[in-house]
Amino acid sequence: MLIGFFYTLRAAKLPVSVNEYLTLLQALAAGVVGPRSEDGWSLDAFYYLARTAMVKDEKHYDKFDRAFAAYFKGVEMVADFTRELPLEWLRKHLELELGPEEKARIEKMGWDELMQTLKKRLEEQKERHEGGSRMIGTGGTSPFGAYGYNPQGIRIGQDRGRNRSAVKVWDQRAYKDYDDSQELGTRNIKVALRRLRRFAREGAAEELDLDGTIRSTAANAGWLDLRMVPERHNNVKVLLLMDVGGTMDEHVHRVEELFSAARSEFKHLEFYYFHNCVYEFLWKNNRRRFAEKFPTQDVIRKFNKDYKLVFVGDATMSPYEILQPGGSVEHHNPEPGAEWLQRLTHAFPKSAWINPEPHGVWGYRQSISIIQQLMGQRMYPLTVKGLEEAMRLLSK
Repeated sequence: MLIGFFYTLRAAKLPVSVNEYLTLLQALAAGVVGPRSEDGWSLDAFYYLARTAMVKDEKHYDKFDRAFAAYFKGVEMVADFTRELPLEWLRKHLELELGPEEKARIEKMGWDELMQTLKKRLEEQKERHEGGSRMIGTGGTSPFGAYGYNPQGIRIGQDRGRNRSAVKVWDQRAYKDYDDSQELGTRNIKVALRRLRRFAREGAAEELDLDGTIRSTAANAGWLDLRMVPERHNNVKVLLLMDVGGTMDEHVHRVEELFSAARSEFKHLEFYYFHNCVYEFLWKNNRRRFAEKFPTQDVIRKFNKDYKLVFVGDATMSPYEILQPGGSVEHHNPEPGAEWLQRLTHAFPKSAWINPEPHGVWGYRQSISIIQQLMGQRMYPLTVKGLEEAMRLLSK
């Protein structure tokens, strides 16, 4: 029954073999996922077992997740495919679309008032609420809840944003690492990145020096005298900081292409992740981002000023996340993100921001304008022309 799942993983370019498939079947037969109910194994339990048996490297987790979702979409049990789901108090029930006039009548709250009001609502409310403009619930125009509209609100219990203006997101999301093995659909990104080059010969003498060999052979009365030199490598050092999760989910493919090209073009490449804006810590693995943090100040101390700093992000967020202490959507940041951006750009004078959002929408998003100002207008679109301009700036 699972042979189709095996071929789905192979089609997703996951390195799975028949031996791993047989291991999965043996584990199921041995009851590794626990006692089997009349309906079958739970899909969650099967997911973890299948990932453990068939994925040997964490960098393939994202590909596995996408293939798993594609194959088991709509399936709730691995066998009878039926399971009773618990009713969630906060779940999507309606999509409320308001006209421009209605949206204009909704007043924005300030940060302090927003947080105090949320605290008061939590104390008052004892049950699920749907619609309306006051309580915590789904739909409606309240600044607290999910699947409604408010210019600046707190999203609670919703899988993603619809209006891109929430101040807090109280969901723990499993962001995916960008896949540096992503095959490029075009070589144009690599060609653009090559504008940032400074070659030097490094390592052992393993490359034939043709001109030197000819000169040495001629001087040796025609007896062949091979001359070897170290290979030439791009000696440019790049520090890459990438936004991940939230609104960046729409740009994963293009950012993966950029990441893959950068890994192949720059021998000295260091990368870290952040979400929306840079704060006091960064991370390298999105599944362990809360357990394995790298203090941003340590990153600044670790790398010299000869590193070129490149941010990749859509800069689309609430202005609070940039300008306000405690404005981060995932934790309480003691200092505003703007402070950390200024520290980073001061530590690495050669810096630029690559934005995957279309250039035409930049002027309509306040957060993008703020980031542009903090970057000294050194923001470029994720296009071939934009990359060429950014690399030309960094190479000066």
